[in-house]
Amino acid sequence: MLEIQKITKTFHPGTPDERIALQDISLTVQTGDFITLIGANGAGKSTLFNAISGTFPVDRGRILLDGKDITWTPAHQRSRVIGQLFQDPMKGSAPHMSIEENMALASGRGGWLSHVRKQDREDFRAQLQMLGMGLEDRMDQPVGLLSGGQRQALTLLMATFSKPQLLLLDEHTAALDPGTAEKVLGMTRRIVAEGKLTCLMVTHNMESALEMGNRTLMMHQGRIILDVDGEEKKRICVSDLMEKFRELSGSAMNNDRMLLS
Repeated sequence: MLEIQKITKTFHPGTPDERIALQDISLTVQTGDFITLIGANGAGKSTLFNAISGTFPVDRGRILLDGKDITWTPAHQRSRVIGQLFQDPMKGSAPHMSIEENMALASGRGGWLSHVRKQDREDFRAQLQMLGMGLEDRMDQPVGLLSGGQRQALTLLMATFSKPQLLLLDEHTAALDPGTAEKVLGMTRRIVAEGKLTCLMVTHNMESALEMGNRTLMMHQGRIILDVDGEEKKRICVSDLMEKFRELSGSAMNNDRMLLS
């Protein structure tokens, strides 16, 4: 379970560029929750993820993961229990290393300049085969030769090898073409469900936000302004979300990316 208690983050405080990115946000994520997170650019979605992952410290508030206070835990230590995917397919893997070497490092079973056991290699091949992208026949090729979709699918697989306590997906399909994005979303849905993972996923596609997961949050100006789950989430549609945004924020949703569905 993830508990966020009144965290605040201000960038460039005391200067003309001061910007309040998070405003006293509190959030409880239950174990097994799959939460989709939406909001216009600058709403604070990625900032919230960076606070959770430890990319930067918060100004005040606490972050607890499975009862442990990680507010001041360095990012490299949090990465042992928090898996993360980014919008850029180039992040999360080593381009000059082979698919097999990347998988071995991610799983803790060898890697570059280390011997990979035959059983581990067969296990990697079986997992790649489930992605349905033909990567099981390209295990010796450098990851840098893969397409964006193939690389993102591989990174998703590697990020969930050790069944992290929390998985953060920060617009991980935004840089992909629609067909590939849909395929990666399907993989995401399956991997999260089969692993019974606790997951937070930022998306600009409101249909995906409503179709996936058991709960949807909407952010605006550094605050969570909407939290829907259960039967309410099943009944709501994109037009309802847009109307709720207008009611709760006092303004119309004018971000073109948010209107895409």
